[in-house]
Amino acid sequence: MKINELRPGLNNVALTAKIVELSEPRQINTKFGTTTTLTEATLSDESGRIKLALWGQQSEGIAEGATVEVKGGFVKEFKGESQLGIGRGGSIAVVE
Repeated sequence: MKINELRPGLNNVALTAKIVELSEPRQINTKFGTTTTLTEATLSDESGRIKLALWGQQSEGIAEGATVEVKGGFVKEFKGESQLGIGRGGSIAVVE
């Protein structure tokens, strides 16, 4: 799947893209009353860009400039933009 094909509400998304930006991890208080780490990555392929939210351990081993493969992703709308997330059964792995 290509980034320009992603729409809010899509589930079980699989794609390969390059991380062109990676934010510093920051602590977030969740709606469940817990604290976790959020790292935001911007993914890019030949069709476009999308933000990827990496929660907790998901960002370990991920670096700017790496090409990653996302499996089991989902797309939601956050602050008026489409954003990619990785569900509990999903994964992210560096492929290059």
